[in-house]
Amino acid sequence: MAHILSLETLQKVVEELKSQGKTIVFANGCFDILHVGHIRYLKSARSLGDVLVVGLNSDASVRRIKGEPRPVTPLKERAEILAQLPFVDFIVVFDEPTADKVLATLKPHIHAKGTDYTEESVPERQTVLSYGGKIAIVGGPKDHSVREILRRIRG
Repeated sequence: MAHILSLETLQKVVEELKSQGKTIVFANGCFDILHVGHIRYLKSARSLGDVLVVGLNSDASVRRIKGEPRPVTPLKERAEILAQLPFVDFIVVFDEPTADKVLATLKPHIHAKGTDYTEESVPERQTVLSYGGKIAIVGGPKDHSVREILRRIRG
């Protein structure tokens, strides 16, 4: 089961893992209603390294990005669900609209984003490149979304 840690604690853990020669991969998102696209994204991200850190948007951050009435699933539950995935090692919650602060602090080797991005369109691109990190586009085609699931539920 993944550990849910503060950014400060996770920074120390990541530094120790790096000193052991481990490759750190970072992926992030809202993960409001977990679906197969999320699983493919996270599993593919984990395959790029030894450790997968997932940045999870806070409830306030999800609301700012997705609008009301999101998130459907509260933060504690989203974190608990993600922590059960065998390919997720650590989770850190962030409140900002992008993961720039988390990336600048942890400096993972690889920042993995889903196929709805290109290497050039990743919002955190400059931050990752500034410390020598790499960007990877991973997962299956972007043909699953929480928005679509909610639309189908509402009929």
